[in-house]
Amino acid sequence: QVQLVESGGGLVQAGGSLRLSCTASGGTFRLYTMGWFRQAPGKEREFVVGISWRGSSTYYADSVKGRFTISRDNAKNTLYVQMNSLKPEDTAVYFCAADRDLVRPLGSRRGVDGWSYWGQGTQVTVSS
Repeated sequence: QVQLVESGGGLVQAGGSLRLSCTASGGTFRLYTMGWFRQAPGKEREFVVGISWRGSSTYYADSVKGRFTISRDNAKNTLYVQMNSLKPEDTAVYFCAADRDLVRPLGSRRGVDGWSYWGQGTQVTVSS
């Protein structure tokens, strides 16, 4: 069973950038589909972006397309998301997610039920 730990969150001004990392342990990282979700206060957890086990396929929520870039380094057991042109509405706790199903399309995983393992989250705050 994989354990996930996020890092890299913080406070940034609107228009700024952050890179979040998610380090995995306890499982074979390269055999997991990975993704990022976020949850703002009073709102449901929402899908941000997903990446296939080889990194060859990605799927972005419309709200972050063109601003966020997901990547993974299977040799380092680490998932990343580079977040540029941040907006106040990007403020949320960001969660790393993993799943062993390597076949299900990323676009069908926008719900939390498409993922089996979760990190504890890292706070991102974007000031206006």
